[in-house]
Amino acid sequence: MNDDLATEARDLGTEARDLGTEARDLGTEARDLAIEATGLAKSYREVPVLSGVDLRVPRGSVFALLGPNGAGKTTTVRILATLTRADAGRARVAGFDVGRDRSQVRRRISLTGQFAALDEAQTGEENLRMMGRLARLSRPAARRRAAELIEQFELTAAARRRVATYSGGMRRRLDIAASLVGQPAVIFLDEPSTGLDPQSRLTMWRVIEGLAAGGVTVFLTTQYLEEADRLAGRIAVLDGGRLTAEGTAAELKQKIAAQRLDLTCASDAAFAEVSRHFGGHAVHRDATTRTVGVPTSGTAAEVRALLDAADPGRVLIAAFAVHGATLDDVFLTLTQHGNDKETTHV
Repeated sequence: MNDDLATEARDLGTEARDLGTEARDLGTEARDLAIEATGLAKSYREVPVLSGVDLRVPRGSVFALLGPNGAGKTTTVRILATLTRADAGRARVAGFDVGRDRSQVRRRISLTGQFAALDEAQTGEENLRMMGRLARLSRPAARRRAAELIEQFELTAAARRRVATYSGGMRRRLDIAASLVGQPAVIFLDEPSTGLDPQSRLTMWRVIEGLAAGGVTVFLTTQYLEEADRLAGRIAVLDGGRLTAEGTAAELKQKIAAQRLDLTCASDAAFAEVSRHFGGHAVHRDATTRTVGVPTSGTAAEVRALLDAADPGRVLIAAFAVHGATLDDVFLTLTQHGNDKETTHV
């Protein structure tokens, strides 16, 4: 009997140590996350906008949320930024609950929308100093912080010009600089490159990369898939209020297809027929070039089978090419069927 009790005690001790280790591991993991959301749900007038969204964003990373218009991206950002309350679910940002600790969250985040929130009558330097004072910095501290940001965002030559004279790219840089005056741990960027020319977009990308390198967590929503492909360590695709996939850009591309087969059709009628044959399986269609793109493993056997199935008489397809899948292919594949798709984590 004593031996049995001793064995049971040892087993209980081992179980307790295992539970303690698991709790420590979960605590460490939580500390490594800048954003953690579970089961976020939101409806407006009985219309569901979010239906059980889960997110985990590591500290000091760039995380991109993609989705078509109306997918729920803005609602997700508004919940995480404490501007809207979720109907269900929980979220923590910078270590604090967005519902219970709203003021603590707001002290540690910054939100930059699609349009610059600047005073055009003031200079760039004056805008930054004003934001510093609003962030409760002393006058000398606000002046120093403004000077640091002007240099960091390559605005020295325009610092004493009125913002009304700035180009679109310069305004976006100044807007993000203003959002960093208070040195937030997490910054939400809602389509920061919208309306920018290619050169300004490249400059903006360098700024975002620099933020992450400096330890700031960047939560990015964007309509430019190339932007997400270049900047984001992890990407989530939101469609119809649900996450349809999440992973690195490479993982998402591999999940859909290693390659894409582009078929160039011989005529408009041939393009219509090949498009009908592939239906929803096609991830690319261009009526101007009469091209239909479909996922493929890239093997000779599969390419031959796809060609024979689409054009058994060998009169519809004039040419074909195989190339690597793109994030555009991923986006189109994961969003074209809306809520019919199940969530896939990779």
